[in-house]
Amino acid sequence: MNHVRMYTTQVCPYCIRAKQLLQARGVAQIEEIRVDLDPDERARMMEITGRRTVPQIFIGDTHVGGCDDLVALDQRGGLAPLLQQA
Repeated sequence: MNHVRMYTTQVCPYCIRAKQLLQARGVAQIEEIRVDLDPDERARMMEITGRRTVPQIFIGDTHVGGCDDLVALDQRGGLAPLLQQA
């Protein structure tokens, strides 16, 4: 299963929802990068994604986007194959 990395903050309800969806799809481990604790990580996230909001989700090398993007990907049937890619 692909490595999942997520830029988050502690109190973000969208981050919680995204984690719940990923866990429901079998993701046992999510690397969380807390941008509320490290301004340099927030700057890095914005540089990589061009976005300011959290969560920003990466599955392997693929930038999925935020929570709404993750839900839409799942509804289109694209999440499971992306998670399974070696």
